[in-house]
Amino acid sequence: MYDSFTAQLAGLDLTGFSVQPAPFNETDFPAEEASEQTLSAVWSDLFALFADTALEADAEDIAWGFVNLFHRTATRKSAQVDRASDEIRALLSAADGSEVHSSNLEEQVERAQASEASMLAFEHMREVAAMLYREETGASWKPMTGSRVAHGKNLTSAVIDARDFLKVRSERRRAALTPEGTAVVFAGGRASFATTDEATSYANNIWATLDRVREQVPDMLLVHGGDGKGADRLAAAWAERHEVQQLTFGLDRRLGARAGFKRNEQMLAMAPRYVIAFPGNGVTERLVIEAKARRITVVDRRGSLGTKPGAG
Repeated sequence: MYDSFTAQLAGLDLTGFSVQPAPFNETDFPAEEASEQTLSAVWSDLFALFADTALEADAEDIAWGFVNLFHRTATRKSAQVDRASDEIRALLSAADGSEVHSSNLEEQVERAQASEASMLAFEHMREVAAMLYREETGASWKPMTGSRVAHGKNLTSAVIDARDFLKVRSERRRAALTPEGTAVVFAGGRASFATTDEATSYANNIWATLDRVREQVPDMLLVHGGDGKGADRLAAAWAERHEVQQLTFGLDRRLGARAGFKRNEQMLAMAPRYVIAFPGNGVTERLVIEAKARRITVVDRRGSLGTKPGAG
């Protein structure tokens, strides 16, 4: 069988035959409005299915996974762009002026452009799904590991020169990973409440406080610990609703009991305009003390249900 197949291949005339990526055209991608409408419809139908059933308690996990589908695909596309960019650099370094080399370089740039356009399309779908997740759960969606990076909407379809492509790619990545604005540190722990009304009052106090601080700091960059529960979660949801950039400092578990205090140092190193403090543990208390020692204005809401201490 093997010999027969080899003989068949040998008999084929493959002169001039090559395998190339499909021609890249940015209009081949779904329109953003169409993506938004379709995802909203799918989301509505899917989660209406769970309502008032035994599966309703699992709806949030399913919702998270729905967003993660687009996030993982966008991440894979980003890796493809990285690999194509490496190929472009290698081809540039080996430039010999030949027609074959120029053709290979143009093909690789086109491949990179197509991968990047796909990445941007899936990132947009992820952001739409993340908005639906927030509306459904009241929480900001974030991946299990890594960051949720958005590279913007502008495609590089007009880029022809390989060096220009690499430059645009580098600048876009740097912009996506470097948030800008005036730092405001937010801190608070996890809390339990006797009634739903108390929990609602606490959440409303967090959002109202952030609203007032943002009036003073329009270019706010919200800095927090990124906890998926408690005060951080409510602050993250507020930031996403108001399109405020966020920077999270996770705990370095290798530091043991010192992890929280090390995070305090990192957040205060941002030279924040304000530190907003809601009820927490001893790490939050130390953050307030150190902020005051540095003459950073503290918005203290460590009283009952997130009010000013001593109020009422």
